[in-house]
Amino acid sequence: MTFQRACGLSELEEDTPKRVELDGTPVSLVQTGGEVFAINDICSHANVSLSEGEVDDCHIECWLHGSRFDLRSGKPDALPATRPVPVYPVKIEGDDVLVSLTQES
Repeated sequence: MTFQRACGLSELEEDTPKRVELDGTPVSLVQTGGEVFAINDICSHANVSLSEGEVDDCHIECWLHGSRFDLRSGKPDALPATRPVPVYPVKIEGDDVLVSLTQES
């Protein structure tokens, strides 16, 4: 598994998604509850950036239609989305947030 630097940990605000692009893949980084998650930034229901949505209880909500995705699994738990979005492994080294584009789910 190859990890690459996505951003600095100090660049993340609690419960505020940050969009980054890694090798052409849009990724939303979210720091919540003391953990950092990386999830594909495109809603599986519509071609909309999830990083523009809100984070609550380890979920990110698509601002356009209200679909919610679990940051741990990428699975939707609110319609209209029915397909999961990819999530990616994250590790922290010092102030660096490292992400592998190898999908966990």
